[in-house]
Amino acid sequence: MSGILLEVCCGSADDVIQAHRGGADRVELNCDLFHGGLTPTLGSLRVAKGETGMPIIAMVRPREGGFCYTKAEFAAAVEDARLLLEHGADGLAFGFLHEDGRVDVERTRVLAELCRERGRESVFHRAMDVTPDWRAALDQLMELGVTRVLTSGQEASVPLGADTIRAMADHAAGRIQILPGGGINARNLEWVARHTGCAQLHMSGHRVCTDPSARNDRAIHYGGSLYPPEDCYKVVDGEYVAGVAARLKKLYQ
Repeated sequence: MSGILLEVCCGSADDVIQAHRGGADRVELNCDLFHGGLTPTLGSLRVAKGETGMPIIAMVRPREGGFCYTKAEFAAAVEDARLLLEHGADGLAFGFLHEDGRVDVERTRVLAELCRERGRESVFHRAMDVTPDWRAALDQLMELGVTRVLTSGQEASVPLGADTIRAMADHAAGRIQILPGGGINARNLEWVARHTGCAQLHMSGHRVCTDPSARNDRAIHYGGSLYPPEDCYKVVDGEYVAGVAARLKKLYQ
């Protein structure tokens, strides 16, 4: 194995900047990572691209809670996709399923073609991990010309799904890229790379920051039924990413 590409999951322009400083090769830009990542703002994309110039895959996901969208939600996703590509995204991550979990081929084709027409990458995200037949899903995505699949091997984490990821890579036989993502960290990345045989890894690496402006004793919350501290937020830890990137470079030069 001659090298491992490191992709970092980001939820803001600051995340991208920190990932870039740490030596990441590519990022996936989202918002609302608490809900698995939703479509980022154009502002965050433009700032991130302007500050770093690095390859940015932008998420296209109109809401949390599954991957089978209404007509209006899908229309919004297509419009977001066009705008993200126009404003500098190097590719799009998306996933469209039917209610039974099968790949929605027609909707997937729309975004895959948008990317292909502009010479950008298309990524079918971890919606893959709830499809009932991953081989059939991979075959469909390869036929559509999708660039890459992000997957935890249909398990809760990559270490648990590593055997399936290896089987996916064997089944793909170079016709589509397999990107392991979910539960990868500095402790297990070498094992994951060796066990899956994949040449790229997707990971997060956040630390908790505090913003004292929201501290008070009034028990005020701004949304959701779970109430994490309102004065805390997460940002990519550039030093952690740097450590991972350096380790990968040393191991797989």
